Formats: sequence, C-alpha cells, structure tokens
Amino acid sequence: MKIFTNIVAGVALATIGVTTAVAQEYKDEYRVSTVVPAPFPWGIAAEKWAELTAERTDGRINLKVYPGVQLVQGDQTREFTAMRQGVIDMAVGSTINWSPQITELNLFSMPFLMPDYAALDALTQGPVGEKIFEIVQSKGAVPLAWAENGFREVTNSKTPIRKPEDMAGLKLRVVGSPIFSDMFSALGANPTQMSWADAQPALTTGAVDGQENPLTIYSVLNMHELGQSNVTLWHYVADPLIFAVNQQVWDSFTPEDQEILKQAAVDAGAHGIEVARKGLTEDDQSLIEEIKGHGVEVVTLTDDERQAFIDATRPVYDAWKDKIGADLVDMAEESISNR
Repeated sequence: MKIFTNIVAGVALATIGVTTAVAQEYKDEYRVSTVVPAPFPWGIAAEKWAELTAERTDGRINLKVYPGVQLVQGDQTREFTAMRQGVIDMAVGSTINWSPQITELNLFSMPFLMPDYAALDALTQGPVGEKIFEIVQSKGAVPLAWAENGFREVTNSKTPIRKPEDMAGLKLRVVGSPIFSDMFSALGANPTQMSWADAQPALTTGAVDGQENPLTIYSVLNMHELGQSNVTLWHYVADPLIFAVNQQVWDSFTPEDQEILKQAAVDAGAHGIEVARKGLTEDDQSLIEEIKGHGVEVVTLTDDERQAFIDATRPVYDAWKDKIGADLVDMAEESISNR
C-alpha cells in the first residue's frame, strides 16, 4: 500500500512539474498587431480575442493588442512578414495588407467580385476560405478565424460619384497594393498609395481629394469634418480580416491551449463581423442615416450605374485573375453563384 501511495504521489508531482514547465515556457505577454484600435470593429475584434483568451486560459495566455501597426513602425504592409519572422507574435490582419506577401489574398480585392454580404460569407466560410487558410499556413503563420473590416466605399471632397467619368482626375488615397492603383487608374482617377497614418493629414490639407474605406472607418473618424462630403456606396471590394499566430509561438502552446486560442478567435471574429455590419444591412441602415445627418451626400448606385464601373474595371479583373490564380478565382465565382 505504501509503495502504491508513493507511486501515486510521484505521478502527481511529475504532472505538476509538467504543468509548471509548460507555464514557464509561455511568455508573460503575446503581442498582437492591428491597424486600428477600438472603437473600430477591427480593434473591437482584437480586444475581444485578448479578453476571451485570458478568461478561458485562466491567465496562462495574455494577449496585448498594439494598434496602429506600431510594432512595424506603422507600415501595415510589413505586418505579415514581421509575424512570420517572429518579430510579432500574432495579428488580426487585413487581407489587403498581407497581399504583397500572399498574392492569393488579392482575391478579395478583385473589383466587384462580391456584391453583398452573402457573397462575402460564401467565400470566407466555404472552400475558398479553407484554401486561403492553407496558403497562409504554408507561408509561415497559423490562421485561426475570420473577422471583417467591411465593404469599402469611395468618398471625396469634390463631387458626387455616379459614373466612372466622375472620377476623372480625382486624387484618391489608396492602400499599398498594386491592384488598387490599377483599378482607380482604369476609372480615370489619380491614385496615391499611402499608409493610413499619412492619409488623415493628407485629407485635412487637401493633398488628396478622397479615399476608400468601410463606412465604420468614415463614421468613427468623423470624416465629414475632413471635407469628405460625398460618399458613394458601390461595394466594389471587401476587406476580410484574419486572426493568425506565428508558427513557433503556436507550436509552443499545448494542444488544449491551441484549441482555446482558436475558439476564442472564432468567437471574437463573429463578434467583430456583427459590429462591422451594424447599421449597414438592408434591415438596418442606421449608420448610413447617421452619415447623411451630417449633411453628407450619400449616393447609392443603381444596377445600371454599378454595371458601368464593373465594365470599366473588367480588364483589371481579367489581368489579376491570372496573377491570383484562375482556379481560385473560378472557385470563388462558383461559391458566390451558389450562395
């Protein structure tokens, strides 16, 4: 009996030792990069991930969100590379910002591919989303879940935009992905690539006439005060977000904690998507009405008006289909058609 008791005690001590060793291998803090903080939906999703993870791991894994891509000196296009190299531990990142390193992520920036939220969901929650995650994993980071920055709409200080000709000569800030320069050049605009940190003062001084972003960005930043008095709702591209972890950091967690971290990301992503769509659905137009209340002219394109933009950017679509991968684009088109 005494021998049995000693064995049990030894096993217990060994188990405690393993648990302690694992806990000691964990960092006191894991740095999570994002572009914008709360109250933007993007920042809300990241903070929710940190909250749920700490709660569900009893504090074993503590995430700290660093907004403004401050961990990469404000250059949002370097975020994925920094995560892959281990400079940062995790990120809630934009498919647009990661597209310079992962060409296939330009899929979501194909002009007018996704007409509505159902189309976007058909991609992220279907075989396309699974394929994208496989590709991200092959590049050195572990993707866990989707969130959403939203459909991107165009705004400017000069004129209402109803047809491609209205964009002629407009100086528009665009993100640092070549497909955006190609699209806006095809529409006759003068696209200027710059980080978001540089974009706000450029709008204030009139160095650029306009920009394109989800309406949640427009609303939180009160962009009507930056002279952006014209908004066109055209849903030309969407900006899904991906929760991801550096591969080595991921491998350092126990399988149980990996599952907790992943489920926390899934739940935080669902919350972020809900926030990102609030006031922008067919049943709830409250955010759009709020923007109109500031004296902003909000243009909703008719089907024929939108088709003119589709036709004008079709050469860009065709050219980028080959760059992204025709098979992946075909899969996306089929998923959208079957939504």
